[in-house]
Amino acid sequence: MITVNNALMHWNYFLSTESDVLNLSKYVDFSPSNFDCYSIEITRILFASASEADVIAKAICKIAEPESSADNIIKYQDVITRHFRTIESFKVTMPRFGLEFVPWSNWSRPQTTPDWWTAYNKVKHHRDQHFAMGTLKNCLNSVAGLFSLMFLFYKNQAEDGELSPLPQLFDLPETYHSGIAIPEGKIRIFYDLSTI
Repeated sequence: MITVNNALMHWNYFLSTESDVLNLSKYVDFSPSNFDCYSIEITRILFASASEADVIAKAICKIAEPESSADNIIKYQDVITRHFRTIESFKVTMPRFGLEFVPWSNWSRPQTTPDWWTAYNKVKHHRDQHFAMGTLKNCLNSVAGLFSLMFLFYKNQAEDGELSPLPQLFDLPETYHSGIAIPEGKIRIFYDLSTI
């Protein structure tokens, strides 16, 4: 019988999605002047990351409030912002391209969904009318949104330097880094998430 360690299953899914973003960067320059471009591939990554963000947000709600029945973005907002009061200002960086994202900024207003989430739903349900909303900006914000949720879901592992392998593109600002270790040539980053 084969047993599989699923301890970091969602982290590995994120890394796979990030790999798709890295591949996309060979064809589209990640700069604000290209943020309005859209394509089938960009939309595919938007779908993958937003769908996984939905799964993780629901799981975070269950961890934070075991009796939670949150099952949509507005209900996730209610639970998550109650337990992680600075999520709406939580920044994600993309150092290679000099970009910074605040994917949950719309959550500073009650019952408001992120712009990338709205785009995801419009393209998913009415692609014939809203395909052009599958933009690079929405895609990158969606992946950044998923990345930030990883640190809520895997908070203990992040603080213990156990999120491995490290991402190639996305990171948190250095203010969240509490240390680095390089045992056996493998870089480990320890995060301080106490202010989230």
